[in-house]
Amino acid sequence: MSSLSRELVFLILQFLDEEKFKETVHKLEQESGFFFNMRYFEDMVTNGEWEEVEKYLSGFTKVDDNRYSMKIFFEIRKQKYLEALDKRDRAKAVEILVKDLKVFAAFNEDLFKEITQLLTLENFRDNEQLSKYGDTKSARGIMLAELKKLIEANPLFRDKLQFPPLKNSRLRTLINQSLNWQHQLCKNPRPNPDIKTLFVDHTCATPNGARAPSPVTNPLMGAVPKAGGFPPLSAHGPFQPTPAALPTSLAGWMANPSSVPHPSASAGPIGLAAANNAAMSKRPRTPTNNPAMDYQTADSEHVLKRARPFGMSDEVNNPPVNVLSVQYTGQSHGQSSYTSSDLPKTVVMTLNQGSAVKSMDFHPVQQILLLVGTNMGEVMVWELGSRERIASKNFKVWDIGSCTVALQASLANDYTVSVNRVVWSPDGNLFGVAYSKHIVHIYSYHGGDDLRNHLEIEAHAGNVNDLAFSYPNKQLCVVTCGEDRVIKVWDVATGTKQYTFEGHEAPVYSVCPHHKENIQFIFSTATDGKIKAWLYDNMGSRVDYDAPGHSSTTMAYSADGTRLFSCGTNKEGESFLVEWNESEGAVKRSYHGLGKRTVGIVQFDTTRNRFLAAGDDYLVKFWDMDNTQLLATIEAEGTLPASPCIRFNKEGILLAVSTNDNGVRILANADGIRLLRTVENRTFDASRVASAAVKAPPSLGTFGSTDITVGTSIGDRAPPVAAMVGMNNDSRSLDIKPRIADESVDKSRIWKLTEINEQSQCRSLRLPDNLTATRVSRLIYTNSGLAILALASNAVHKLWKWQRNDRNSTVKATASVSPQLWQPSSGILMTNDVSDTNSEDAVSCFALSKNDSYVMSASGGKISLFNMMTFKVKTKLKGHQKRITGLAFSHNLNVLVSSGADSQLCVWNTDGWEKQASKSLQMPGGRAAAPLADTRVQFHLDQMHLLVVHETQIALYDAPKLECLKQWAPREISGPITHATYSCDSQSIYVSFEDGSVGVLTAATLRLRCRINQNAYLPPNPSLRVHPLVIAAHPSEPNQFALGLTDGGVHILEPLESEGKWGTSPPTENGAGPSTASVAAGSDQPQR
Repeated sequence: MSSLSRELVFLILQFLDEEKFKETVHKLEQESGFFFNMRYFEDMVTNGEWEEVEKYLSGFTKVDDNRYSMKIFFEIRKQKYLEALDKRDRAKAVEILVKDLKVFAAFNEDLFKEITQLLTLENFRDNEQLSKYGDTKSARGIMLAELKKLIEANPLFRDKLQFPPLKNSRLRTLINQSLNWQHQLCKNPRPNPDIKTLFVDHTCATPNGARAPSPVTNPLMGAVPKAGGFPPLSAHGPFQPTPAALPTSLAGWMANPSSVPHPSASAGPIGLAAANNAAMSKRPRTPTNNPAMDYQTADSEHVLKRARPFGMSDEVNNPPVNVLSVQYTGQSHGQSSYTSSDLPKTVVMTLNQGSAVKSMDFHPVQQILLLVGTNMGEVMVWELGSRERIASKNFKVWDIGSCTVALQASLANDYTVSVNRVVWSPDGNLFGVAYSKHIVHIYSYHGGDDLRNHLEIEAHAGNVNDLAFSYPNKQLCVVTCGEDRVIKVWDVATGTKQYTFEGHEAPVYSVCPHHKENIQFIFSTATDGKIKAWLYDNMGSRVDYDAPGHSSTTMAYSADGTRLFSCGTNKEGESFLVEWNESEGAVKRSYHGLGKRTVGIVQFDTTRNRFLAAGDDYLVKFWDMDNTQLLATIEAEGTLPASPCIRFNKEGILLAVSTNDNGVRILANADGIRLLRTVENRTFDASRVASAAVKAPPSLGTFGSTDITVGTSIGDRAPPVAAMVGMNNDSRSLDIKPRIADESVDKSRIWKLTEINEQSQCRSLRLPDNLTATRVSRLIYTNSGLAILALASNAVHKLWKWQRNDRNSTVKATASVSPQLWQPSSGILMTNDVSDTNSEDAVSCFALSKNDSYVMSASGGKISLFNMMTFKVKTKLKGHQKRITGLAFSHNLNVLVSSGADSQLCVWNTDGWEKQASKSLQMPGGRAAAPLADTRVQFHLDQMHLLVVHETQIALYDAPKLECLKQWAPREISGPITHATYSCDSQSIYVSFEDGSVGVLTAATLRLRCRINQNAYLPPNPSLRVHPLVIAAHPSEPNQFALGLTDGGVHILEPLESEGKWGTSPPTENGAGPSTASVAAGSDQPQR
């Protein structure tokens, strides 16, 4: 094949890829043998598509071409063989052995015999060379890394691994250039030719008196377009992928496409099928707005997640009859009238949620209704006037029989679910809930406590990360995205799937529907930092951009829809808040003041077309949209999490902020306080609280009322909603006493440490045990939360499992039902190797694998890896020179942190097990550690921050640099710390002391909020000196923990059901409470 013919193949490959003919692209790659698509190969290997893998490889090499090729095919077939053995499918394994692996016997007969002998083993991991074989996913990953090295070294793949550097749409450009030339040769060329075919040469019909335009002005003679766009043939050129013109905002993003081509990613002079070339060539540099747009025909006014207008003012044009528009002096929608004093900074109330807040949204019509979703799957509606929870729903699958097998299996194993996102529909008649397992629920709201099930959708495989309402084609829809890397659009009336958008290569983190110039589109962001944009069609993504810092990002428009912002945090903890220049698809300005070591992902919101706010570094931070410097920060009385959820109301006069003690704090400015006082002085009807929206609801499947304000929402990550207060003449008056600056006394702010001194003040249970009683050295719940594993000082492991029975039909760990002490039928005990150690002096530690199949354990000597089903040892590693006292893995950082008896911390890379860093603990002032004091380590949920536990202190470190962020030292009266651990949500830290007490700290601030004395869980016995040695937190119940005692006992502790949690966090100004013995277990202030 000639060089030009070869190049033509590459042009065809590019064209097919741009047109999304995926299968055809890879078939041509394989048949031509010109380009080996490594990404496609990686996907097939990762998914275990072995036949397709070998078929694709066959276009480039054969088994016996060279030693590299032989090794490639052998590794693939060996992996296929081992997977069959792992599934206990021996018939399949024998078939692979005979058909696929026997060919290698001629080259290495001994190896083939050894492979054959694996059939005789119950578990092929018993073979020493395969003992480190993990699960299927990890094994494929390891093999893939090896295959890539072999392919890159194989001379047959030389010059086939890189695609030629072509401008986008090169084949189209060449064709258009040809058409330009053909048109120039026409005897009577028309100014705007209508070219409808490529099958014959182009000629123009002879018009009466027409003259050929000069080559200089001929619109077909333009230069080759920038960034792969098309030369301006006309509105009816041969390559017009979609009949609608892109909005200037989206077309601008396409002016600088990424290196990954997309079929409609060109932004040349005509954009996509532009109806007017001249208009497109003069497109404005900033987005345009049309205040007079007829919303009934634009069918895009209700596109975003919260009730905000785009191209309209913030006001509701025609408020419903039952909406009371409260006017405040000095209140204006003009930007120029706003100052930083307009920001809501005064705490007026705190709502006790009971579990960690994950998402919030104000009602789009009723300003005093707040929708909240939590990490325990609860959804509730708060009425801020009375501070009452007027409606709530717990997670429950409505129709388990219609769910997929995968979801049913997941729920059977673990029914706990977190809310990822809550959002009201534009009219407030509905709200949507995205859960951490597959499901989206749509509820209809009829005022007061009347919540009704409307629609259940199994939307995605795994997490549903975000959802938003939109109105494509005048039909109310909900847009969802998830862990399965897909965006989907669903009809809200029927639950029918309307569109599926694929193209992201990582889980999709957020969606942001919007409209510009009568065109509706969706921005989506993924956890790998990619931003894409989609029209409601099947043409693929129009944009492929990198978010700043490759961060997990959310996007939101200002209230009037003219300015686009994004905020996100990358894996290194660096956060970015930026405004985008839509006409160029580039960052216009970056705002300063966000943390460089953020815990979690920073969430943000916008208000009044003027201000931005973000929850970061235990604060709420504000910016003026036109100034990159930080405008103001507030602590909101402290106890905020590292990255709190925040939410403005529509007018920006109220702000909801999540707290670290499972609450929601409501802040207000002067207008907000006046609003709440106005509400207080009026009568109110809770049963009709949403009457403005519910009184005459539109059909769920049709276009809503034109007087509803529409806009965007990104949940706890988005702009605020339009909100007015619905009032009715009723006899019930609001009992609301907002906290305002001039209040001298507010009883709710008088904080006191929670003391639990009696068994009647909490729930506790001692686990049954018929084995030899020796002190408990280590204790852990399994990842499922259905069992507890204890390691005793004699190196023996004990395992308790909760079973299904009449008292425990849901099979959960609880202090109300005793579990069963479990042993395998063989009677073998899991026992660590202590041959080289003194068992009395040995310090034990262990860690569980993610699927509860293996436990890595040590009792002061060698590290053992046990199979949790057979209790067999897999491998042993050498530890520290001095005894090891703690181990912690970070799956995100790929490191193991170990702690030793010499108060040292070490960071190890899990790939090559090389030491990356080490550091000695900082001792609190005036204290000295014992020569061989134990040090334990545990990672925060973010897998970035490390809890370090020492007898003298609790400390928080940044891994893997080992930088100390906070430190807390107990008062000496309680004795040394014996152990500590995070709660499952990393919001609390449970700390045990030598005097038998247990303290509960707020994790973010390291402040003591509850003290549980020994008498609360042990019967009084002065002759016995028993105290906790270890403490373990339940993996899904944040208020349940277990204690392992010096007498060998294991106790489960939970707060009373009526309380729901262990105390409340102290406000910042109160420190950690009074300076009496009630806080003997902790100092008032954490040290920085």
